[in-house]
Amino acid sequence: MSSTDRRTRPPMCSSTVSRNIRSSGEPIATPWWRGTFGSRHSTCSAGAVSDKPALFISQDDHVAVLHRLIGELGNGPVFLSGISFGGLIALHYAIEYRRRLSGLVPMSCFAELSPQLLLLGNALRMGLILGGTGYLQDLPLPMNLSDQWLKPLLDKLDSVKRQRWLVNDLYALQNLMESFLDFKPLTPQLSSITVPTMIVNGEFDFLTPRALHETLRVHISNSSLVIIPRAYHAFTLEKAALTADLLARFAEDVLAGRWQGNRAVWIAPEDAGRALTPFPAGYDHLRAIPVPEAPE
Repeated sequence: MSSTDRRTRPPMCSSTVSRNIRSSGEPIATPWWRGTFGSRHSTCSAGAVSDKPALFISQDDHVAVLHRLIGELGNGPVFLSGISFGGLIALHYAIEYRRRLSGLVPMSCFAELSPQLLLLGNALRMGLILGGTGYLQDLPLPMNLSDQWLKPLLDKLDSVKRQRWLVNDLYALQNLMESFLDFKPLTPQLSSITVPTMIVNGEFDFLTPRALHETLRVHISNSSLVIIPRAYHAFTLEKAALTADLLARFAEDVLAGRWQGNRAVWIAPEDAGRALTPFPAGYDHLRAIPVPEAPE
C-alpha cells in the first residue's frame, strides 16, 4: 500500500444496509469507511423520512439515489463498494452506469437468489411479520458475526438493538424484503461490468456463501475474489481496519495501472497491511476442506 495522502485519494462510495452499531452512544466498531477515503456513504434504509415511510421503494429507486450522490462528487475517479443488500445495489449501479466508475467492490452479496437464500429471505420476512423488529434483529446476529466478536459484547446487545430501532424500523425492513418480490437475477448482465472489480467474501459467510460470489467472479472479466479468513457475513464490522486497507490498496492499484483481475482467487491476510496469498493451485476454492479441483 502506497503512502498516498488521504486527502488526494479518490472518493469511495459505499452502499449498505444500516449497521453502524453503537452502545452507550459510542461505536462498538468504527465504521470501516471513515478516515480512509474521501468517502460518501449511502444507507439502504428503504424508507422515506416520515413516521410511516412509503412502501414499494424499488431497487431501481435506490440506484437513482446513489447516482445522485455520486453526481455530487464531480468528474474524478469514483470507487463504489457495497455490502449485502448494498452490494446488490452496487452491482445494479455498475451495470447501469459502468462508465462512471473506476472500480467496484461488491461484498457479502449476490446476483441471484439461490434456493437457500430464497428460503432464508422468506423465513426472515415471516419472522418480521410474526415476531417484529426485535426478532429480526435477534435472528441474524449469530449468523453474521463470530463468537469472538459477540462474546465480550453480550451484555451490551440489548442496548444496541434498542438504538437500532430508530433507523431499522418495521416499514424500512418490510420494504427491503418486498423489493425482492419481482426480483430478476442480474447474472445475465454481469458480463457488461468491465471496470476493475474486487469481490470480497467472508470465509464463514452463512447468508451469502462463496458460491454466490463465484457467480460474480466467473461473469465479471476484470475481477478477483478475495476471501477474508475467519470472517462472517458482517466482516466490515468485525474487521474494519482490514476492510479499509484492502479497499485502499485496490483503489491505489487501479489508479496506478497495477490491477489485474484475471478472475483470480486470493486469501486476505489476518491483519491490515500484510500481503494477500494466492489460493493454492489445484484446490477447489468453493470447498471448506482441501479437496483437489475436479478435472474439466
